[in-house]
Formats: sequence, C-alpha cells, structure tokens
Amino acid sequence: MDWDKLRIFHAVAEAGSFTHAGETLNLSQSAVSRQIANLEDSLHIALFHRHARGLKLTEQGEDLFSTAHDVFAQLAMAEARITENRERPEGPLMINTTVAFGSVWLTSRINTFVDRYPDIEVSLVLADNELDLSMREADAAIRMTAPTQPDLIQRHLMTMNYNVFASPGYLKKWGMPKKAEDLDAHRLIVYGEDARPPVENLNWLLTEGTPKGVVRKPALQVSNIYGIFRAVQSGVGIAALPDYMNREVGNLIEVLPELRGPSVEVYFVYPEELRESKRIVVLRDFLLKEIKASSF
Repeated sequence: MDWDKLRIFHAVAEAGSFTHAGETLNLSQSAVSRQIANLEDSLHIALFHRHARGLKLTEQGEDLFSTAHDVFAQLAMAEARITENRERPEGPLMINTTVAFGSVWLTSRINTFVDRYPDIEVSLVLADNELDLSMREADAAIRMTAPTQPDLIQRHLMTMNYNVFASPGYLKKWGMPKKAEDLDAHRLIVYGEDARPPVENLNWLLTEGTPKGVVRKPALQVSNIYGIFRAVQSGVGIAALPDYMNREVGNLIEVLPELRGPSVEVYFVYPEELRESKRIVVLRDFLLKEIKASSF
C-alpha cells in the first residue's frame, strides 16, 4: 500500500472533506481527490460515501482508518523516542491545558521552566477541548478530569475548590450578601447552556438558599470559566470561581465563605510511550513543585 496515499487518506478521514484535508496537507482539492480515487482503485473498494454535506467513511474505510490511525500514532511516538536526549532534556514540548488554567496560572510560571531548560522548545496549546495525546496533538496535558483512554498515564496534581467571588466595585454598588438567600437580589454569572464544565452542578449558585425547585435567573451566561472570571473582575456580578484564580490576581473579594461548591480533580497526563522522556519528567517535577508552593 502506498504510504503517501495512506497519509492523504488519513487526513481526509479526519477532516471529512477533500478541501479541508488539502488545506492541512498544502495540496489542492483536486490533487487530494485524485489520490483518494487512485487508492480506491488499487484496493478495488470505495473508502468514502460522497454526499452534499461532505464525506462519510464506508465500513471498509472505517477499518482502514482505524489501522492507519494506530500506525501513525506509533510512528510519531517512535520519532519522539529516537530524538529524545536522555542525558539533557531538549526538543519540542507541546503542553495542552484549559484557557483559564493556562492563562491565569501556568503562563505566569512557565518563564521559570524555560529559563531552567533552555533547550526545550515549549509550546502552550490553550483550549477547553481535550487534544488527542495518542496522536501527538500535544505531548502532555493538564486536565480537569481524569483521562479515560487506557494508553495514557495520569498523575494527580491537586484538588481545585470553587468559592464565591465578586469585585470590590460590584460590592460597593450592590452590597455584600450576608447569607445565601441574599443572592436573590444580586447579579449572578454562570456557565451557559452549551458550556461543558469539568464537573456537574457548577451553576449551583442559582439554587443555593432557594426553596426546592426554584432557580434564580442569571444576569450573564458565559461559555467558559475564564470568561466568567473576567466578567467578575469587571464588576458584572458574583460567580463561583476556582480558588486559585483569586490567589493569582488578588483583586477579588470572597463572599459567603461558608458556601463551598464542587471540587475539581486536576491531573498531569501523557502517553505511555513518553514515560521515559526526559522532557516529560522535568515538566512533571516542575509542576508538582510549583503546585506545592501555590498552597493548593
């Protein structure tokens, strides 16, 4: 089987269209389509169903894609092991974490890591969706949920607690709530309906202190916790935030300290194949030391 055609097939299957795959591969749509047609001719089978909304893998195409996906993942891991310098950590290191944790906590500390390991080429990928570590979309990740993939190694980093915060400006204008029932008279900021928070019931402020079945109407809904954090900073209202956020910026005031929201478990995650990687080891040790110093 032609490896170049297999590479193009894999890109098309992931992208779902010849056009998007061509953009990824830096090839024209016609060139990609021609290569797929040649591959199908050589195998005497159809790999895709063509329809107006894009491409859908046939049963045989699904089988080939699954195999190709595993092959390319193993090749990427082999490349990483071959190029790894075991005596001195060096080379590319792509770290994935959420927009909030990366922006507020990690970026303020990564300079220390870069200074300590100048031969490591660090890239931060901040996204609230999880990247596929087995396909080397990133080398390691800091995640707010435990991984479910069996080929990933996880190390528990910390427990993140949610408390209630507001800005000084907001409290000056609206007053300090004394008990949970007082939230009825305040503007609350919560996750939007389409958001995917790391644990359930992170909109608990809407029902805290209310009669059973009564849900408060929020003043603002935001799709991620970093947006909620920035809205609280600007004085829009009150919200439940991870406690590390205020420790980092120090410009918010905790309200109703007796209230405690859900906790989030945070993990350092990386593929099994990178277990012996020096870059991964020094990053893990760095994170554990910084988290201990942060008093989580």
